[in-house]
This record gives sequence, C-alpha cells and structure tokens, in this order.
Amino acid sequence: MKIITLMGSSKKKGNTATILGWVEEHLQAMGHEVKSIYLHSKEINPCLGCAKCKEDPTQVACIRNDDGLEILKKMTQADLTLFASPLYFWGLTSPTKAIMDRSYSLVTNYHKPDHASLVEGRRQALLVTGGSDFTDNAEPAFTAYNRLVNFYKGKSAGELYVKCTVPDALDLDVKNQAVTFAEKIAG
Repeated sequence: MKIITLMGSSKKKGNTATILGWVEEHLQAMGHEVKSIYLHSKEINPCLGCAKCKEDPTQVACIRNDDGLEILKKMTQADLTLFASPLYFWGLTSPTKAIMDRSYSLVTNYHKPDHASLVEGRRQALLVTGGSDFTDNAEPAFTAYNRLVNFYKGKSAGELYVKCTVPDALDLDVKNQAVTFAEKIAG
C-alpha cells in the first residue's frame, strides 16, 4: 500500500513526531511504502475559494502554484493519507488545516447527485496529540476530520488521540497504541 503521512507539528522531535515515527516504522515493517511530508517546511498558501479548481474535475487544478499543489497530487496517488497534528486551541495546526482547506480542489459537486472526488474510496486516518483529556478538548478536530472524509467520499481507516506531555514521558503503552493504530489503518 502507498501511504502518505502529513506531519503538522513544528517540532521534529516532539510528541506527534515521535508517535508518528512509531506508526511509520511499523507500517514499513509491514511492507508498506511510506512517504512522510513535514508540512512546516512547505509553502502552503490558503485556499482562495475561487472555485477555479472545479473547471476540470479530473485533475488537481488549484491555481495556487506552491508546495500544496504537489501534496494534493500525492494524496490522489496514495492508498492512505494519514494526517498527524498536535491539538492547538481545539483544532489542528495551521499547516494541517491549510492542506485540508486546499483539498477543496479534490472534490466537485458536493451535496449533489454527481458528487465526485479524486480521492474517492481512498483511506484516510488521523493522529492527534494533546495535553488534556479528549473530552471538552479534541472533539472539534475529530468532527472536522470525519466531515472531511465524507467530503472526500473516502474511508476512515482510523483515529488516534494520545494525551501526553513531553516526548521523554512517552512509554511502551503509547508505543503499543501507535503499533496497534498502524495495523488498524493499514488493515
């Protein structure tokens, strides 16, 4: 399986990166091809809502000529896209949200009988880390993700939320959660 991971944390050795690394390692050990993209190193301009992308529903036709366009194309080629982000103010990080916003260009005729998507049927997954409990904290991010999967006409492969403080405190239990998550999303 071709898998793309979109890492939205600014910290290359933080909680999200550590857990995502465990997931990626296990996916590779299972024989999957994993391509990781560190979103903070990419230029991803915001969606303009201009709808120029709707003129040709057979290709990623965003008018923004930046790294976001290449990421969107890679999403259409992947069997699974894994979004990974720490929780910032009840939502995902800005680069993660920016690429999600730009994925507007992957879908045409939403809420119409001829609703089509360039990632239709492809698997999507979400990994989020945060410093507080899930309840009254992370639900909005997961609600938005589930709506995005519906928009994509995709398949939700799985979701994982890990409450954590610092990478040094991540223990074997969290690593086991990452391994179990990897097996679930690739299954």
